[in-house]
Formats: sequence, structure tokens, C-alpha cells
Amino acid sequence: MWSAQFVSNIGNWMETVGAQWLMLSFTTSALYISLVQTAASLPIVLFAILAGTIGDLVDRRRFLIAAQSMMLLAAAALGVLAIAGALAPWSLLALLFVVGTGQALTAPTWQTLQPELVAEGERTQAISLGSVNQNLARAVGPAIGGALLAATSAGVLFLCNAASFAAVIVVIAMWHSTRPPARLPREHVGAAIRAGGRYVMASPSLIAILVRAAIFVFFASSLWALLPLVAHSRLHLGSGGYGLLLGCVGAGAVAGAFVLPRLRVRFGPGALLSLASVVLAGVALCLAYVPVPILVGVVLVVAGSAWILALSTLNSVYQLSLPRWVKARGMAFYLMVYQGGNAVGSAVLGVIANQVGVATTLAIAAAGLVLGILAALRFRFVTVAPEDLRPAGDWPAPHLFDDLDPDGPVLVTVAYQARSGCVPDLVRALRRLRYGRRRTGATSWRVWQDGSDPNRVLEEFVVASWDEHQRQHERLTTRDERRISALRDYTVSGAEPAVTHWITPQIRVE
Repeated sequence: MWSAQFVSNIGNWMETVGAQWLMLSFTTSALYISLVQTAASLPIVLFAILAGTIGDLVDRRRFLIAAQSMMLLAAAALGVLAIAGALAPWSLLALLFVVGTGQALTAPTWQTLQPELVAEGERTQAISLGSVNQNLARAVGPAIGGALLAATSAGVLFLCNAASFAAVIVVIAMWHSTRPPARLPREHVGAAIRAGGRYVMASPSLIAILVRAAIFVFFASSLWALLPLVAHSRLHLGSGGYGLLLGCVGAGAVAGAFVLPRLRVRFGPGALLSLASVVLAGVALCLAYVPVPILVGVVLVVAGSAWILALSTLNSVYQLSLPRWVKARGMAFYLMVYQGGNAVGSAVLGVIANQVGVATTLAIAAAGLVLGILAALRFRFVTVAPEDLRPAGDWPAPHLFDDLDPDGPVLVTVAYQARSGCVPDLVRALRRLRYGRRRTGATSWRVWQDGSDPNRVLEEFVVASWDEHQRQHERLTTRDERRISALRDYTVSGAEPAVTHWITPQIRVE
């Protein structure tokens, strides 16, 4: 899988070189050049959540083969039309959008597969290995693409990318998923999307990562979106020189991957992202004001190291904070924010560059990268231990009276008898538990105190359906179980909580 991904990533970078340089042959507008990156990234914003949900529900093997086949056809069409001289700026962007759509469909599911193939303790490195793959391809693909572009044409690069998708299709066809069979009926797509959204929105640790990623990528995208113009207009390089500049970025990323494990031992994820932001801010200023190609190449090696540092940090911290049942759709939210920031940042900074110039725009991006570090004051990274996300085990399944077939939402109430003086502690513990209830399926949550018996506290939450409540029990993690067990410290010994399930009345009223 890693090797097939590497071949495909090389093809993608060759396509990027060909598309950006072909667009330069049509126009030197900064907006059009930056839209090449937007066309490739925007589909993630539009389709990633749906794609991640589908990846959690269907046969992943068939799903990935279908999406890869779509990309193969779109890349082949790009190649044929480019060789025939039938491409224009908007048709080029449209076909790049189709290829990007295929990548949007596969990315959430693909990113979750590789970590599943290794032991739990090695998953952080497996996630980083995926980032290394992308950036190792960045070191090789643009250089090959630049040389091939100089010798042939952009159409040949597009056809090479089409062939690279075939390698991925072959490997996926040989792979078989180890996902355990589901005990409950498969979720409907709409309900599954809502479940994934609830999980992310009820996870403060995930929200913090998404906010930090959005700020970082919005400004960092300027480096890659405006690099073709820097190479063409400031450094006066041809397609081969531009490919070598991208190769410098990839070489730096590979070098950074070797240093990354040591840095992880010494620094936390927040410090690593701040370090990468400061380094990339300096790189943006160098691209804006240094006119010497060799020096720019050296600076881009440093940029590659900082990029892999930030990318691996964000990706691994986020992915390791997701339990297995929501992996693909949870990753979809990350990819949507990451690629959305890339797409929007590229477009916005391209418009700014058209108005004030490339150098000034890169200086603005540098300031944004530095000021973005201040977000750490409000949004701190929280590392979740892998064992905290394991299923809670044989948690008792809810039961109904045999003749009942509930249709509609379910109200669950849990009555606790607090020890004298422990009501405030119990309420605080329940408020911490509310995130777990929402992550696993609750659409609303509230806690009440009995007006006639102040030591009697009632927790209530609503779940969309009985099937969803059954899934809620399956989704409980050891962290949730530990928080539920902690409630016993504040309740009367021997007084078990009284759990009641309230359903829509099964009586027809005339």
C-alpha cells in the first residue's frame, strides 16, 4: 500500500507541475495560477464528509477502486486533450477538479488504512510515514515532472499520472479489510454524517486541532500557490528549474521526517506547530525578497522540513484522537478544514497578489503565520492515550418490552442519589460526562435536581432512535466508562442509578 501510494503521489506531483506550467502558458495572472491549487483542493471541502461517512459504512475495497478508476479516466482525459491542444484555462481547472474529487472520495478512508496495519504502539509513526510518502514524492515527482515537461509536454505528465492510479487499483484489489462485522443494521448515510459531526463538535480536543490547522494552512498555502510566479517572474526559471525548486521542498521534508521522532520526544505538538509556523514565516519573507535561485533552493529545503513537521503533528494528533467507529468520517472533517484552508487561502492570497504584488502578499502570509501562534492561548492540544479510545467491552445493552417496536427518538433518564454534601461534585462530574454522551449519539443533554429531594439528581439525554441508542452502547470507550464509574464516588453506596428509556407511545389516539 505504501509503495502504491508513493507511485500515485509521484504522478500527482507530476500533474501539478504540468498543470501549473500549462496555466502559465495561457496567462500570467496570479489569480489563475493560484486557482490550479484551489481546483485540486476545493473538492475536499465539498465531498470529504460524505466520502468519510461512506468509507465507514460500505465495503472500503470496492469504494476505493471506484474512486481511483474515476481519477484514472479524468487524468487520461487531461492528457489526451492537452496533447491535442484542446485545453483552455477553465477546461483545465474543471478536469483538475474531477481528479481532486476522486482524491476527496478516497482520502478519509485511505488515511485510516495504513495505521490499522501496524501495532497500536506504532500508529503515530505509521501516520507520519504516510506524510513522509507524500513529501518523498514531492522530492522526486516535481524533478521528474520538470525534466519530462522540458523534453515532452504537459499532456505526457497527465498520462503518467493516469497510469499511476492503475498501480493503486491493483494493490487495493489484492487487499482485504479486517474490519469486524457489524452486529446492528447499517446506519443510513444522513444519520452517519450527523453522528460524525456530533462526535467532532463534542470533542474540545478535536476542535482545537481544527482551528489551529485552519489558521496555519490558510497562510502557509501562499508558499505553494505563489511559488510558480516566484520561479517564473522573480527567479526567471523554466519548467525544469521550477521542478527542482519543488524537489528541494520534498528533499527537506524527507530530511525532516528523520528528525521528527527526536523532536517529538523533546517537544509537545503545540510547540512543534509553533516552531514550524515561525520557520515558514521566514521562508515566505525569503521568497518575497531574495532573488538568488540557489539561496531560494536552500530555503525551500528548510521549508520542506517545517512543512512535514507541521503536517505530521496535526495529522497524527488528530487521527489518534478518534476511535475506530468514526475514523474515516472524523478524518473527513480534518481534511475538509486542511484542504479548505488550502483552497480558500490560495484563492484569497492570489486575489491579494493581483492587487498588491507577490512580494507584499508573501509578507502578509509571514505575518499571519507568526500571529497564528497566538491561537495556542485559547486552543491547546490535548493528547488522548490510545487505550482511552478502546471499546468499553461488554457494556450492558438496553432492553425493551418484547412487544414494543419504538419509532422515533428515545429519551434516556438516569436518576442518581447523591451522598450528603456531594451534589456539586456529582453535577460537575456529570457535566464532564456530557461530552461522552454527545460524542456517542445524544442530540441533547441536561441535568436536573429534584425540588423535593435536593440529593436526587437526574441526568437526561435524547437519542435519535432506538437503533442509535444501541450503537451508543457499542461506541462507549474506556474513557467514557471510567467517567461513568467515577460517579459512584459521589452517590450513596449500594444505590444504583435508575435508568429509564422513554419512547414515543405505541398507542393510536383516534
